[in-house]
Amino acid sequence: MHIFAVFNLKPGVSEEDYLAWARSTDLPTVNALPSIASFRVFRTTGVMGSDAKPPFGYIEVLEIADMAQFEKDVSTAAMGEVAAAFNNMVEVTFLTTEEVTA
Repeated sequence: MHIFAVFNLKPGVSEEDYLAWARSTDLPTVNALPSIASFRVFRTTGVMGSDAKPPFGYIEVLEIADMAQFEKDVSTAAMGEVAAAFNNMVEVTFLTTEEVTA
């Protein structure tokens, strides 16, 4: 399963502060979880074919290898601290997905 988190920084949160935290804390912590096959963060750069501002500044892509283990992983105190810091910096929507195949 993939989870997509689309978000914008809250007013008063600088891009530099968020990116420093993402690089030092979020990315290494989440990627170390046993349930995670891959965790990546993307900064949006535009809307294809338009000069419009993207509706979201960032997108996280989590590839979950084991959903039952993921639920255990995110319930730890350490992940609670990571989640609290994240939620203090961003306005986020998490989207769960299922792949469409041919």
